[in-house]
Order: sequence, then structure tokens, then C-alpha cells
Amino acid sequence: MEKKLEPSFKEGGKLHKFWPLYDGFATFLFVPGHVTHNGVHVRDSIDLKRTMSVVILALVPCLLFGMYNTGYQHFLALGQTPELGASFLYGLLKVLPIVVVSYAVGLGIEFAFCIIKKHPISEGYLVSGILIPLVLPADIPLWMVALAAAFAVIIGKEIFGGTGMNVLNVALVARAFLFFAYPTYMSGDMWVSMNDRNGYEVIKEGLVDGYSGSTLLGQVADAGFNGTFKNVAGADITSTVFSDAFFGFIPGSIGETSTLACLIGAAILIISGIGSWRIIFSTFLGAYAIGLLFNAVAGSNAYMAMPAHYHLVFGGLAFGAVYMATDPVSAAQTKLGKLIYGFGIGAFAVIIRVVNPAYPEGVMLSILFFNVMAPIIDYFVVQSNINKRVKRFKLASNGVK
Repeated sequence: MEKKLEPSFKEGGKLHKFWPLYDGFATFLFVPGHVTHNGVHVRDSIDLKRTMSVVILALVPCLLFGMYNTGYQHFLALGQTPELGASFLYGLLKVLPIVVVSYAVGLGIEFAFCIIKKHPISEGYLVSGILIPLVLPADIPLWMVALAAAFAVIIGKEIFGGTGMNVLNVALVARAFLFFAYPTYMSGDMWVSMNDRNGYEVIKEGLVDGYSGSTLLGQVADAGFNGTFKNVAGADITSTVFSDAFFGFIPGSIGETSTLACLIGAAILIISGIGSWRIIFSTFLGAYAIGLLFNAVAGSNAYMAMPAHYHLVFGGLAFGAVYMATDPVSAAQTKLGKLIYGFGIGAFAVIIRVVNPAYPEGVMLSILFFNVMAPIIDYFVVQSNINKRVKRFKLASNGVK
């Protein structure tokens, strides 16, 4: 069937304008047999398609747990005991439309650009299309998801030349757009649905369709760190707050709550050679080091008094370190540069949290800032290596060993 359709899409066929679409769908599950035409190209077993497939695989733990946690928080807010099956089903019905809209709008725009510019479809948005929903709250209106996906693809990607040319992480561009355009939906408060899993309103005295419950970072920003934390049902979870945050049983954006799921994804990326362990490790190190520094000089600032290890599991630090900071396009490229880049992201994220509680998260702004700084970091690292080599050469030329 595929071979019968192909002549219609090739040059001279009546549908030749849509060749990029046909080629993209026809080669979706395997590497196409395209050949290079200009220059010398060295190829290995890892190409963009395989890279994107591995990243999507690494995101599956966060996606699945995010679906479950969405339902878990819903039933917890109702005062009911969250059951595994019911929680996952509710979260699936809540999260799946967000994923579908993200892919439909983003890929639709990318297809249009490929047809207009007459170049093959890139697999880059396959990852961005799932990252965007994972950094959004589960109650986000679908029209906002569509708007954010369109903004991210056009302004954050295509305007720079497409996949591999973007300066900023595409998914974070979408989140930043919504954060500043619609701050009430992207603040430290997470709306928890009060509808049952069949979509009917729960009739219960004292309950409404939904309410805003502060995330753990939002609680610290609002009331200061007094050593106590509450869940969406108002119960004290202080004794288990670290483990709850590590496993992910807390309110937050869909994919960012579980540090454990992020670490599973990190293992997949590092073992496959796709993700940089230097960036992941140094991001956690930077956050912890600055957290300890603030603990040592804690004053009236709420976040200064919060234990440094809480910063590692609260908010989106783990998700940002594993999936956002390691973006090979917008991250630093040199080995030393990756360590500096990651350390800076972790440190700056905690500084934003501490200095300006109006931004209780901090990770998004930190990564975007260091996306811009990455070329500068690499420049100075490379220049430093050049200077050292020139110095050694001059010493060798003068007979100095």
C-alpha cells in the first residue's frame, strides 16, 4: 500500500507538495534510507530518531506516575482512600487530552513549516510534545495548552531554524509563556479537581468543583518554614514529607512530583549515553551546596531555614535536571562547561526560591537563563584550554620541560 502511494508524493506527482508528510509517516518507526549529498558525513548507530525514542522511553515513568498522582490527589482531597486503579483511570482521563492537544497543535505547525520550507520532518517535537504536558498542572485549560504549544514551536524553535537550532529549551518556552501570560494557572497553587472520575460533580457539603492547594514550596513561600507541611486534605505530613516528595505523593505539575521516577529516567538516559551525568549530578550538587550555605546564614527568610535536602525533592528540580537541563541543543557542550552549567542551574534555582518567594519554583527561570549562558560558558572553557596549550607550546619552544 505504501509503495503504491509513494509515486503520488514524489516530484511530479499530484501530491508532491506533501512529500515531507508522507516521508515522515512512512519512516516513523525506522530510520529512512536517505543518503547525504554534500560534504563528508560520519554516521554511527545513534541518530535523531533513536535519540528521541530513548528520551521518550525515559519519560514514561514520569508520565505514568503523573497520571496516577493526579487521581491520587483528587481522591485525597475528597477525603477518600485513593485506590490504584481508580486513581490512575481518573488521571489518565485528565492528562491524556493535554498530551493529545500538545501533539496535535505542535506537530500540525511543524508539518506546515516542513511543507512550506520543503524539508523533511524532524523528530524533535516528539519529545517536546510530551515534555510540555508534563510541566503543566493537570487542570490547565486545553486552549492554553494549544496556545503554549504553538508559541513554543513558532517562537522557541522554528524562528531559529527548527530542530537543533533553538537557543532555549522548547518545553520551557511553553511553560514560561503560560507562567507570565496566565500566572494564576502557573503559580505555587495547584488546583485539585473535585469532580468524580465519571465527570459528574460530587455533591458533598462544603465541597466545590475544585480548589487551590499550595504545593510544598508554595506553603513555605506563603507561611514561612516552620517545620510543618500539610497535604491537599489538610492533614499534617511533616513526618513523611521528604519521602512523600521523593516518591511523588504531593501536588505539583503532572510529571515533576516524583523524584524517584525522574531518577529512573536519568538512569535510562545515562546508560544509553543520551543524557549527561555531569549536568544531572552538578545540578543537584549546586542546589544542595547553596541550600547548605543559606542554612548556615539563615535569617528571617523562610527558604533559608528550610533544610537543603528538601530543595532536591521539592518542586521541579529533579525533572528539570534530568530532562530539561540535559537538552543537547541548548546545554553546554564541553565537559567542564557541563559541570559549570549544571552547578549554575541548581544554585541559581535555589537563589531564586530564597531571594524572591514570588517565584517559589525557580528551576524554569534558572534553566532558561543558563540556556542563554551555555555558549558563553563553552567559549571561556575552550579559550582557557587554548591558552594553556599555547603556554605549553611556548615553554616547549624555549626548551623548558
